[in-house]
Amino acid sequence: MRQRRWPELLKDYTLDINYHPGKANVVADALSRKPKGMTAALLTHNPYLLKELEQLQVEVFLPDEQAHRVALQVTSTIVDKIKEGQQGDSELVKMIKKVEEGTIQDFIIKDGVLKFRNRLCVPNHPGLKKELRKESHDSALSTNLGGTKMCQDLRSYYWWPGIKKDITEYVARCLTCQRVKGEHQKPRGLLQPLPIPVWKWEHITMDFIIGMPQTRKYHDVIWVIVDRLTKSAHFLATKAIFNPEQLAELYIKEIVRLRGIPLSIVSDRDTKLASKFWQGF
Repeated sequence: MRQRRWPELLKDYTLDINYHPGKANVVADALSRKPKGMTAALLTHNPYLLKELEQLQVEVFLPDEQAHRVALQVTSTIVDKIKEGQQGDSELVKMIKKVEEGTIQDFIIKDGVLKFRNRLCVPNHPGLKKELRKESHDSALSTNLGGTKMCQDLRSYYWWPGIKKDITEYVARCLTCQRVKGEHQKPRGLLQPLPIPVWKWEHITMDFIIGMPQTRKYHDVIWVIVDRLTKSAHFLATKAIFNPEQLAELYIKEIVRLRGIPLSIVSDRDTKLASKFWQGF
């Protein structure tokens, strides 16, 4: 995952990768060593490579028995599919005629393929668009980077009307992207310890214990209120479906009546305490 992340980051920059020969290295690496027929050996003896070639349906034939080096060249057929699909798309055919007549800008014809600002014009073919989106989002090299990154990658090479809308809908249907959500908040930093209270029942904590068996009065929640200094606590019985105003009345009746009004209350970010209780109070 870390290696995939760096190529995704580096490919957005304009840079030149320079190779230093083995003489300049302190320790010679694998790239500095002479092949000595390593390619032919890998193609014939590496079981993992043979298995991958079998899955890709790639076969290697040696026309000459004295051949010592084999080179594999992998080419994509997506350009040929786009070129063939453009001839069957009525809208793109009209654009091609306008380009030939010189009545339209931003569109060019290069190598027999219609392009929009050096981007391939994809015909209105659902299968071809799905193949492009699947390769940019679901392949092992993309790792579900999300709609923004996927849109940037596809817009660099391809163009069709409504490309951003199609990408957004495709990502919205991805189960992996729905389960995994990126972090959009600043780092919270280290936990800061709370100051030690000076007097009892000036600084308290409160929380709910839910899922308890119901009593005769249908109470199934325990409201725990603890003093941070003396660690003494009050356990108040309430209901899971409660009224915020009734909860505030219970707090005044059981806590404020006996302990007074505290200076601070520590609780979690539950809506029962952070919103409903204070509105009722």
